[in-house]
Amino acid sequence: MATKWKIITDSTADLPEELVKELDITVVPLKVIFGQEETFYDRINLMPEEFYEKLREADQMPTTSQPSPHEFETVYRKLHEESEAGTKLVSLHLSSQLSGTYQAAQIAADQLSEEGLDIKVVDTKRASCAVGIIVKELAQMVQAGVSPSTCEERLQELLEKTEVYFIVDTLEFLQKNGRIGKASALLGSLLKMKPILSLTADGEVYPLEKVRGRKKALQRLGEILREKYGTQPVETAISHAEVFEQADSVLATAKENVEVVSVMKSSIGPVIGAHVGPGALAIAVAPAKNN
Repeated sequence: MATKWKIITDSTADLPEELVKELDITVVPLKVIFGQEETFYDRINLMPEEFYEKLREADQMPTTSQPSPHEFETVYRKLHEESEAGTKLVSLHLSSQLSGTYQAAQIAADQLSEEGLDIKVVDTKRASCAVGIIVKELAQMVQAGVSPSTCEERLQELLEKTEVYFIVDTLEFLQKNGRIGKASALLGSLLKMKPILSLTADGEVYPLEKVRGRKKALQRLGEILREKYGTQPVETAISHAEVFEQADSVLATAKENVEVVSVMKSSIGPVIGAHVGPGALAIAVAPAKNN
């Protein structure tokens, strides 16, 4: 039986670098491709601020690519060799509706299971800071020495109850990159409307509601949280694409509407940024764990 978990995720979790180091989280990078030849590793040799600068100068939208099964296999094997006996590798990834990352990780895990490696691959059915909030809490629990069974219980709760709400300046990036999901019905009818988007239980993008203007959309996010969570204590995470003041405003609004017990703030990285574009902002919320 596993005596400890080792947490792995991918770069689309948009975790702050200091938190990755502090909690000993292994992050497998996805790739961003500009044009025919320029390939970058998300948050390795292309940081968020550099990405958005390149995006403004690019003639065409970048594309993205998930890690290969071989890349995951290399990471898993190395961690297995470095970990104490009985350690279970727990690999948490963005929605399989949005990327093939989960599938690649699962292929690698299946291959290595024949060698006796204990690897649990999880499709979080979430993206960006919504994955990050799940990964962060599990890593904190592991670091605190919480039992695997308790970690498993909390993981299931987080997978069921973590929500993410986000707004974008334009649906163009989601559309052209094929990640628009059920929000496709909004194309051509928005004018000054700003959709508040979310993810279905299966991890597909859908329009939660339409609001006139970005300012009202930002205000509406706080109201949605109050309607959803009431006085229940919640953990939050906010990620954004170069809209620092708006991120602070959304956080302040959230605190006015619900009892926020923790906050994680980060920039939306190159891979997620390639799909949502500059100006995007997301807030993820999960019920706080019972102490």
